[in-house]
Amino acid sequence: VQLQASGGGLVQAGGSLRLSCTASGFSIDHYNIAWYRQAPGKEREGVSCLNSGGQTSYADSVKGRFTISSDSAKNTVYLQMNGLKPEDTAAYYCAAEYTFNPCTIMVVSGLYDYWGQGTQVTVSS
Repeated sequence: VQLQASGGGLVQAGGSLRLSCTASGFSIDHYNIAWYRQAPGKEREGVSCLNSGGQTSYADSVKGRFTISSDSAKNTVYLQMNGLKPEDTAAYYCAAEYTFNPCTIMVVSGLYDYWGQGTQVTVSS
């Protein structure tokens, strides 16, 4: 059972990246999936989440620029990031919680059942 995050890289400000979070060993259909990020010297912060029923949530800092979506057939959740800014630079992690509750991007210790290993996003100015 694991989550595999991928798709990070180096991009210029204003550019785009699409992150993928692929689950193995369980179906994302019954899980809330969230993306978090952590920059060096800063606390982890929630970016976006997707509820098993399709509800979404975004941090104010990414609203209008990032879009979360899923592909059940591929057991994958995506984070499309457009209009990237240098302040988006961070390691991005995905996490999965088995629940039918609305998803949250709050940082809650012990909330998630699984975490991915992180993928680095670097935005140059």
